[in-house]
Amino acid sequence: MASNPDRASFFPAIEKRYGKPMSFWFRELATVSDERYPVQMAFLQETHGFSRAHANAVVLYSRGSTNARRYDTLEDYLAALDATKSATVREIFAVLTDRFPTAEVVIAWNHPMLRLGGRYLFGVSAATGHLLIAPYDAGIIDQFRPRLTGYVVNRKTIRVPVDWQVDADLITDMIAAQLADAAGRHG
Repeated sequence: MASNPDRASFFPAIEKRYGKPMSFWFRELATVSDERYPVQMAFLQETHGFSRAHANAVVLYSRGSTNARRYDTLEDYLAALDATKSATVREIFAVLTDRFPTAEVVIAWNHPMLRLGGRYLFGVSAATGHLLIAPYDAGIIDQFRPRLTGYVVNRKTIRVPVDWQVDADLITDMIAAQLADAAGRHG
């Protein structure tokens, strides 16, 4: 994503790279305006050689989504969730900010993340029937695999129930391990 979440921030680069003004690209896209998102993306990528990021910016902008940012704060994110998910996510970040008081909760990639000194450490994502928790360093999952029995463990995420009884020791230990690994590399 561009550092500016406004989809129009891609437009100067699109005009430069593909040699036509945005009005041309919106007219082209109008020829497939009745199609679904994947067809419109394929039209720009396959017919006109657009990168995925550029095609996404044009298609979504044409559909009325002018900004990639959905949430500005943790509270905004929680407001979009049902009460159970909201309470669990709130508890996760309460544990983390209590244990790591100099860390901050930010929204990145439209999900709440714990960040310390400009470094992302941990994120949460709410799905329909579960939550995904993720130490930012995916190697931590392998390191903690013996403690993850009973969870669905993916390559970069751990699936927990929406009403998870937050395992404060587990999540804080994962972050402490990331910080220790980073200190070892830089120390």
